[in-house]
Amino acid sequence: MSQLVSPLPTVDDYVAHFSHQPLPVLRRTVRELDALRADMDRVGGRQIAAVVLSDPLMTMRLLTHLETHRRQSQNHDITTIERAVMMLGVDPFFRLFDQLPTVEDALKASPQALLKVLRVIARARRAADLAREFAIARHDLDVQEITVAAALHEATEIVCWIFAPTLTERVYALQLADRTLRSGDAQRQVFGVTAAEIQLELIRAWRLPALLVQLLDPSLKDDPRVRTVMLATRTARHLARGWDDAGLPDDLADLEALLRVPRESLLARLGAPEEARARLLTPPEPD
Repeated sequence: MSQLVSPLPTVDDYVAHFSHQPLPVLRRTVRELDALRADMDRVGGRQIAAVVLSDPLMTMRLLTHLETHRRQSQNHDITTIERAVMMLGVDPFFRLFDQLPTVEDALKASPQALLKVLRVIARARRAADLAREFAIARHDLDVQEITVAAALHEATEIVCWIFAPTLTERVYALQLADRTLRSGDAQRQVFGVTAAEIQLELIRAWRLPALLVQLLDPSLKDDPRVRTVMLATRTARHLARGWDDAGLPDDLADLEALLRVPRESLLARLGAPEEARARLLTPPEPD
C-alpha cells in the first residue's frame, strides 16, 4: 500500500491514487465474516448485510465489485446491501471476500492515524443509524438506500486517513490551532483541494450506483432525501464532539423542519441526556 506524504497537483491525481489502492476493511469485519463463513449453511443474506453495513469500507468494496462486474442483463442499480448480497449469493460472496486486507494492518506503523480513522468510521456508523431513523420518520420509500448513502458520506475522510495519514493529520492540527478554521479551508491549505471536491469524483471512479451518487451530492441539498443524508452526517459529526457542540441548535432546527416534529420529540429520538434536553429546549436569551 502506497501512502501519500506530499500533496498531489489535482483532484484527478488524488482520485487516481486512491482508487488504485486495495481498500482495506476493519479487522472486526473480517472476524465476523469468518464466523458466518464457518456456519455458512445456516447463514442468510440479512446476517451478512448487517456485518457489511457496519463497516463503510466493506460496504464500498461490495458495491464497487457489483458495479465493476455488472451483468449485461442487469437493467437496474443495486443500491442496498441486502440486495447486493442476494445478487451475488452467499457462496460466491464468501469466495470473493476472503483474505481481506485490514485497516489495522495498513496503519500499524501509524497508531494515532488508526485511532482517528476508527473514530471517523464510528461516526459514519452513527450517521447511518440516524439517517435510518430520520428516513423512517419521513416515511421514505426506501430506508436502506438512505442508510447506505449516510454510511458512505465520510468515505473520503476515511480514505485520506488510510492512504494519506500525514497530510490528514496536518489538517486536524490546523483546525486544532484555529477553532474558527473551516474544514474545507484547512484541507485546501494542506491537500490543495477539499474533501468535497475529491468525494464525488472518487465515488464516480468507484462506479457507485447513480442513485447513491445523487444522494451524496451536496448541490442537491434541497431534495429531502439528500437533505436527510446531509443532516444525519452533520448531526453525527457534532454529537461526536458532545451535546454542548455549538452546531447542534442549527442541526435541530433543520431537522424539525425536515421531519416536521417538535423539538422535544426530536431530542427524545436522538437519545439526548436530561441536562442537554433542558438546555436545548430553552430558547436563547435575546442579545
